[in-house]
Amino acid sequence: MVEPSVYEAMGQPVVGPLDPYFFDVADRVRAMLRAVFGTRNQVTVVVPGTGSSGMETAVANFVEPGSKLAVFANGYFADRLSEMGRRQDATVVRLEKPWGEVFHYGEAAEFLQREKPDVVAFVHAETSTGALQDPRVITRAAHNVDALVIADTVTSLGALAVNVDDAGIDVAYSCTQKGLSCPPGLAPLTASPRAMERLAARKTPIRHWYLDLKMLVDYFDGRKYHHTVSTPLYYALHEGLRLIAGEGLEKRFERHRASHLSLVAGLERMGLQMHVAAAHRIPNVNTPRVPAGVDDLKVRKYLVEKHRIDIAGGFGELSGKVFRIGLMGPLANRESVAMFLDAFQDALRA
Repeated sequence: MVEPSVYEAMGQPVVGPLDPYFFDVADRVRAMLRAVFGTRNQVTVVVPGTGSSGMETAVANFVEPGSKLAVFANGYFADRLSEMGRRQDATVVRLEKPWGEVFHYGEAAEFLQREKPDVVAFVHAETSTGALQDPRVITRAAHNVDALVIADTVTSLGALAVNVDDAGIDVAYSCTQKGLSCPPGLAPLTASPRAMERLAARKTPIRHWYLDLKMLVDYFDGRKYHHTVSTPLYYALHEGLRLIAGEGLEKRFERHRASHLSLVAGLERMGLQMHVAAAHRIPNVNTPRVPAGVDDLKVRKYLVEKHRIDIAGGFGELSGKVFRIGLMGPLANRESVAMFLDAFQDALRA
């Protein structure tokens, strides 16, 4: 759900991509993004496009042809990371787990010591499963073999702590339409000094002109034209981040956590089981299993038609097996949870 004041912010006048007012807005956005990412990285920018453009920017810039990319694969978006690595002509190696499980340090360290990759990639909060990965498990093992670490924070940014610097993440990317409560269309990305040193030493040209991170940095820092930005989307992101700063990160994270616990308790009272173990659940994407004999498509269609509530179904290996219930931004509160539980119970009985 998009915050009402975010819609209002999008009505400001559109200016050109080199207008001083735009760069003022962009600089404020970048500063607020550093706080939400939990980083001091100078290279914190906004990539044009949705979260997948952030993913492709990370892979295209830091994964060279002939290099080795290690992917921790336990969901749909880890598979997408793998495919992007293959399209960069990298050797992709994967440590796989069933969808909904997470990785632990011993298996991560053994895998990376054996493979010794140049780059490691994982999904912090896997949207397809509802599972939350502890970044330190992977970053500690990756840095022991001198590998860069790319983290997908598409679902987590703005709804729970990412802590890029403390977690040892070298490159992180996200989107605007989930935890930041804005429309889709932009992809925040941050890269550490260590990552930028690797990028500067890269031996082959970056294949994606539009997603060349060095050119994007030249645009935002050097005011050198690169692409025509969508200023309404920047206005929206600025307002979304301003609201987050006003609420306070810790209060926002606790609000999402408390709403999640309330939702899970209500679902379990109905007899539903969660797909992910309690210690590894994403607070803002909840995945109860579809009860035996229930048609998930029928339930979701009923919710839309009768209650104007839209939830997602599972896809990939979890198609028809889980519901995916987004609980984020202005919807993460006690009233919304109670309203949803009543409507969901009605839909299950229909």
